Amino acid sequence: MVFFCFLVDQKQKTKGTKPAAGTCSRCGSGASVADIEIKTRFCYVPVHRRTWRAIICTFCGAVLKSYR
Repeated sequence: MVFFCFLVDQKQKTKGTKPAAGTCSRCGSGASVADIEIKTRFCYVPVHRRTWRAIICTFCGAVLKSYR
């Protein structure tokens, strides 16, 4: 019996944000520090969850710096 297991989905969710000093280098808008959580599921079974912190732009959503 052979089973094929493919990556079903990977969801990224912002848990919380705080204002940060500085501006975005791409659009010039303000920046914020965000706690980001990524959940990965294989064959509809959650197998991996990772939380990390990043500085993101409040307007365009670009990740300016990440702390893993």
